[in-house]
Amino acid sequence: MYEQIRRNRRASWLLMGLVVALLATLGYVIGVAYWGGSSGGLGLLSVFGIVAIVWSLIGYYSGDKMVLTVSGAHQVTHDDEPRLYNIVEEMTIAAGLPQAPAVYVIEEDAPNAFATGRDPRHATIAVTRGLMRVLNREELQGVVAHEMSHVRNYDIRFATLVGILVGLIALIADFFLRLGLFGGFGRRRGGDSGGGGGGVIMFGVAVLLAIAAPLAASMVQLAISRRREYLADASGVELTRNPLGLARALDKIAADPQPLLHANRATAHLFIANPLRKTREKTGAFDTHPPIRQRITLLLEMAHVGPEALAAGPEGPVPGPVAPA
Repeated sequence: MYEQIRRNRRASWLLMGLVVALLATLGYVIGVAYWGGSSGGLGLLSVFGIVAIVWSLIGYYSGDKMVLTVSGAHQVTHDDEPRLYNIVEEMTIAAGLPQAPAVYVIEEDAPNAFATGRDPRHATIAVTRGLMRVLNREELQGVVAHEMSHVRNYDIRFATLVGILVGLIALIADFFLRLGLFGGFGRRRGGDSGGGGGGVIMFGVAVLLAIAAPLAASMVQLAISRRREYLADASGVELTRNPLGLARALDKIAADPQPLLHANRATAHLFIANPLRKTREKTGAFDTHPPIRQRITLLLEMAHVGPEALAAGPEGPVPGPVAPA
C-alpha cells in the first residue's frame, strides 16, 4: 500500500511538471513567432509567468467557493447530520489534521462526494443526500476517509493549481490563434525585415502548438486526476484500516447509473466517482477517473479477499431522507 502511495505521488508530480513545461514552451514559441528572436520568446514567457501567478492566486483563494456554489451544496452542522459529522470528525483525528473540514450536503439522489479547498485549515467535504441514504456507516467512513486523504495529501490544492494552468494554456492558445488568423501576426511581421522564411516556419510551429497544447494539457490534467484517485483510495485505507468499507461503497456507487445534475465537466474530476457517465466500467484518455472496478479490485487485494466479500456487511444501509424531486 505504501509503495502504491509513493508511486502515485511521483507520477502526479511528473505530470504536473509536464503541464508547466507545456505552458513555458507555448509562451516561448509564440513569443519567437510574433516578435522574432529568443528575446521575444523570453519576454512573452515572463509575461505569461506573471499572469499565471495572478490567476493562480485568484483561484487559490476563491476556487472552493465557486465549486460549492456550482455544485448546489449547502453547509450542515452536527445537529443537522450527526452521523456524517461524527464520521468527518473521526477521520480528521485519524488523518492528524489540525481541524475538521467544513461539511456540506448536495441535495441529490445520485451517490457521490468530493473535497475542495486550499489546505487542511481551509477544506470542505461535500456528500450527496443519496450517498448518505445508500451507505452504511462503515462504507461512509471509507468515502469520507478517501476525501480526507485528498485534503491531507493536498490534492485539493494540487487539482486547483493544475486546473488553473490548463485553463491558462487554453486561453493563451485561443488568444494567439485569433491574433494570427485575423491579421495581427502579418501586420507585426510586415514591419520586421529580418523575419524571412524562418519567421513563417516558426509561426506555423506556433499555430500547431497552440492547437495541440490545450488538448495535451487537458489529457495530462485528467491523467493527474486518475492517479490522485488511486492515491486517495490507498491513503483512505491507511486511515480506516478497512479496505472493504471503501470497496463496498464504490460498488454501490457504480451500481447507481443516474448522473449528478449539478456536476459539469469543470467539476467532474473532483468527485470520488465520475458524476457524468452512466457507466463507470471503462475509462479512456479523456476520462476523469480510473475504472471503478479496477479500483475495487485493488482494494479487495489489499483486504486479501475475493469479490464475494462485496456482499453487504453486518450493518445495513441506514435510511435517510430522499432528495426532493
